[in-house]
Amino acid sequence: MSFLFGCGVGFVCWFLLNYLFAGIYTVDQNERAVKTVFGRAQRLEGKTSLQTSSALSMDEDERQRYRYPQLVVIPAGGPYFKFPWETIHKVSIATQTLNMAYDPDDPSANRNGKFIEAVTKDQLDTNLSGQIRFRVSEANLYAYLFGVKNPIAHVMGYFISILRERIANYEAPKQLEEPAKSPTMASSGVSINDLRKNLHAINDHMMQECSTASARYGISLEAALINSIDPPDEVEKALAAINTAHNEVSSEISLAQAGADQKIVQSRRATEIETLRAQSEVEPLISQATQLAEMKQRGTEVLGAYIRNVKLQLFSKARQIFVEVKK
Repeated sequence: MSFLFGCGVGFVCWFLLNYLFAGIYTVDQNERAVKTVFGRAQRLEGKTSLQTSSALSMDEDERQRYRYPQLVVIPAGGPYFKFPWETIHKVSIATQTLNMAYDPDDPSANRNGKFIEAVTKDQLDTNLSGQIRFRVSEANLYAYLFGVKNPIAHVMGYFISILRERIANYEAPKQLEEPAKSPTMASSGVSINDLRKNLHAINDHMMQECSTASARYGISLEAALINSIDPPDEVEKALAAINTAHNEVSSEISLAQAGADQKIVQSRRATEIETLRAQSEVEPLISQATQLAEMKQRGTEVLGAYIRNVKLQLFSKARQIFVEVKK
């Protein structure tokens, strides 16, 4: 009897430990959980991933290929309880940072994850390095947990393919100024310079193109940060020489333009000064002519008196006077 009683007590303890206490669980603050019953995840009836905002920009064939059900998401908190035939899948939704050259399937690829090789439109090999920030999409946990075997590997491959396509077809925005007014356009044929000057635009393009990653693979890209684009060493030296020469030419052109502008300003000022001097000499003559015309209109006696007074003033200032005598 004691043996049977001990076996009974042991069975009860084993049952409580494995099927009651083991069924109690919690979800951390930066986690979300999904419950499966006999291997089937609990779903929201009538709702799919195509109803999320990230799926709006997908093509029609992609919408049919990446059609996933929306799941019942267990929020952070607890304690929760599950039955023995139920399984809990926890996922961290914290934002993570990853080197964009990292290959989850082959860590030795891309020079051991140091940089990505890409070819520009003018057939120049470049090495790109940077980071991406991502997090698991809470609205599409089915794709992350059950739809894709290794979601981060798919996202990295998708990101790199878009990045290489962008680098291969990138053209710098055309300048609005005319060539004669914009000497900096002389280096527009060097695509590596264009890429370096427009890193922000390339990052924005990558974020726009990868906006459907959460609908495809259940991972949402938060940011793409391309830090550097470097060509091979021998090309880097040639580009440095080209940039140096271009800077020198631009400097000489700027100095010449500044000198020409200064001379134009000086010429304008000299013209204005001479014009003012001529006006200052002409104004008294015009005024005097106007006075003489008014005197003539009043009568010849008034004009004669004015001339006599002027002569007297001149005689008072003269040291010698020569008078013509009629013979």
